[in-house]
Amino acid sequence: MRTLQHRITGDTRYVLAGFPVTVIAFALVVAGVAAGLGSAVAFVGLPVLAATAVLARKFADAERAALPGVTGQALAAPSYPRAPEGAGWFRRTMTPVTGGQALLDLLHAIVALPFAIVSFVLAAVWWAGAIAGLTFPVYGWALARIPEIDGGLPALLGLGAGDGVFVAFNTGLGLLFALTLPAVVRIAAMIRASLAQALLTRPAPQPRAVHRPYEESVLAA
Repeated sequence: MRTLQHRITGDTRYVLAGFPVTVIAFALVVAGVAAGLGSAVAFVGLPVLAATAVLARKFADAERAALPGVTGQALAAPSYPRAPEGAGWFRRTMTPVTGGQALLDLLHAIVALPFAIVSFVLAAVWWAGAIAGLTFPVYGWALARIPEIDGGLPALLGLGAGDGVFVAFNTGLGLLFALTLPAVVRIAAMIRASLAQALLTRPAPQPRAVHRPYEESVLAA
């Protein structure tokens, strides 16, 4: 139970807390890329593109830090190029955009938004459905007496128009949301995490087995 609760909490935090960060990253990176490309002919936009690449890397670092808690796997950060010793200011300024990973960081900041929206909507709807449904017996009796409701969905489905049917039906829906919540929140988290893992990470290096001929000969003897 503790493991399941930890998983639901971690997945929910990753999806809900990561959504506004993804929106901010999208807005800043798109604005930076547009401004940089628009003025690149005059060379003014090149430093803007470099600064945008550095910003995208910061967002990518934050995403990489959150991924192991969702995937349960050790992930390695890709390597970024460094300016050589004694390089001029322009070379040092443009180094952040010379590596292929910089392009992937920029791409992730842009394309992650629709994935984050889908994940956020799934998690928010299921949490709202579970909470509202499981607490429905507290306030559902008052809603059932509102004339405009007139039995609600149970009446439309031909299940009856009584107050008890109305409350029991909506409570059952809440229970269904609650039972499927772990799976749905997990799916929502993996929608975001899979994209980030593909674009921002590399598999963690596996430790190599140390070959000890002496020990092997002793065991063989």
